[in-house]
Amino acid sequence: MESSVDLPCPQCTSSGLTMLALNTEIAYFGEHTQITLMCDSCGWKHTDFIPSDGIKPSSWSLSLDSEDKMSTRVVRSSSCTVRISGLDLEVTPGSASSGFISNVEGVIKRFEDAIGIVLNGTDSNSGEVRDDAIELLVDLNRIKNGELGAELVLLDPRGRSQILHVEAVARNLTESEISLLKVGYELPEIE
Repeated sequence: MESSVDLPCPQCTSSGLTMLALNTEIAYFGEHTQITLMCDSCGWKHTDFIPSDGIKPSSWSLSLDSEDKMSTRVVRSSSCTVRISGLDLEVTPGSASSGFISNVEGVIKRFEDAIGIVLNGTDSNSGEVRDDAIELLVDLNRIKNGELGAELVLLDPRGRSQILHVEAVARNLTESEISLLKVGYELPEIE
């Protein structure tokens, strides 16, 4: 369903965002609504996933100890912090954060792309920054090939994210953990 909503764009403040809503079923995740808000003026876009059933703030983790786990499905909402422990890599949600459905390899690729941006801008950075970035890329490649172990962790104060693998460990977040997490852009309530 596509409709216009009378809300200001958070990027350029023009009024009249377009909203797309799609209800669908994701295997092992259940029924959910994918909502995308878009601004025709500046191109701003925000996507999020809202599960049908009430889910509590949660953490999901998966030990990345084999190449087979790279195809594991990952549902990441716009409010989710993603960590690869062992390498001390973390992405926190911001105002431009969007949800996505991918697999573990796709999540690692997003980290590789971000590190690549750092490498492209290293002319003004020290050789140490460049060396650290290259080392991270090598380690991420070793994780993908099952040669180096790490842990993928999703921390979602809204409880909309999940790792869909039989060995994935889920737990509720504590109040103190929730207070330390960013949530990114808040979808407005539309009546």
